[in-house]
Amino acid sequence: MSSLEIGIWSFPILMVLIFIRIPIGLSMLITGFVGSFLIGDNWLPILAKFKNETYSTFSSYSLTIIPLFLLMGQFARLGGMSQALFKAAETWMGHKKGGVAMAAIGACAGFGAICGSSLATAATMGQVALPELKRYGYSGKLATGTLAAGGTLGILIPPSFVLVIFAILTEQNIAKLFIAALVPGLLAAVGYIIAISIYVRIYPESAGSRERAPYSERFKALLEVWPVLAIFLIVVGGIYMGIFTPTEGAAVGAAGTGILALLNGGLTKETLMDSILETAASTGMIFFIVFGASIYNGFLALSQVPQEVAEWVVMLGLNPWMILTIILIIYMVLGCVMDSLSMILLTIPIFFPIVSVLDFGLSPDEFAIWFGVLVLIVVEVGLITPPVGMNLFVINSMAKETKLSDTFRGVIPFITSDLIRTIILVIFPSITLFLMRWLY
Repeated sequence: MSSLEIGIWSFPILMVLIFIRIPIGLSMLITGFVGSFLIGDNWLPILAKFKNETYSTFSSYSLTIIPLFLLMGQFARLGGMSQALFKAAETWMGHKKGGVAMAAIGACAGFGAICGSSLATAATMGQVALPELKRYGYSGKLATGTLAAGGTLGILIPPSFVLVIFAILTEQNIAKLFIAALVPGLLAAVGYIIAISIYVRIYPESAGSRERAPYSERFKALLEVWPVLAIFLIVVGGIYMGIFTPTEGAAVGAAGTGILALLNGGLTKETLMDSILETAASTGMIFFIVFGASIYNGFLALSQVPQEVAEWVVMLGLNPWMILTIILIIYMVLGCVMDSLSMILLTIPIFFPIVSVLDFGLSPDEFAIWFGVLVLIVVEVGLITPPVGMNLFVINSMAKETKLSDTFRGVIPFITSDLIRTIILVIFPSITLFLMRWLY
């Protein structure tokens, strides 16, 4: 077989390894290692590449942002920020029809701004909001659908470590990507709230009612979330204004949330050690996926698959918008069976060279940033798309009395909102780019 044929055959083999539940990082590592040997027929250069790739991957300064943001999320959970966010949103919105569910979305958006992980946001806010949604008579379908969708805001609203990985792979500015993702992330939260509003009017029995909170209680609850707002403004605002780098911002955020958790009594010697161990375990998992993807992508470059596919697509003469649409649909389908980080690492080295040579009326840097945000959005849609969206299973496991099929049906309004938003952002790139253009 030629090098190109070996590269093409590696995709179905990799998918088989993933489907038989071999860890994704290990699957990419094995496929890349064996594929490189079949092309070069010599173990020594491959073993040398292992040594060099290990050092170059894990000594990357840009990757240090990941454990810092993960630690920031751990401290935020210990500091009771998720409870404070939900309580504040609930006191202001809870009396409206569907208001408690809307409050859950608002709290997910706020927690996502200091967490950066979809699954962590879904799991944390599920623990806080599910009991309240049950208490006020919300159906299991609406409650679990709301929290599964709200969890995706954890990675859409900056900071997002998946955007960090995308920036590294495509050699883009991390701060610009964070800026560009902010407006689409906020639009996602607004779209989910609108979806809830429409749903509860069509199915009024799905949502109960809560008494209107007095303004004294509302402002008191609002004052309790000022630390979250302060940390977000310091971290994200500092990055946007160039006061410090994204990595320095992550360090400041981790320190700030750690101090707040200590003051609130959530951070003790035991919980500190648990947080560090949890962060280390998550970081190790992410870094191993990054390493496996690096070996596999090196093999793909050796096989010339990305270059040949890019040339083939250009020769087809298809409309650039059609090619972009096909790629986004592929991402949405893959998002149902793979986590977002693995998917970005696996596909960006193939898809990005294809779309970067197409004309969308944008400069190369603007296109890369716009494309990165679009990819992030459709990947997260996959996390709530039945039958295997991971956020659905995380939330459903917390609501034992709700059938999984009900959770699947409950998330449909939010998927519809996501699809409408994606179409709008594809048609109007300036919605994504205007804030970045204004600041830079």
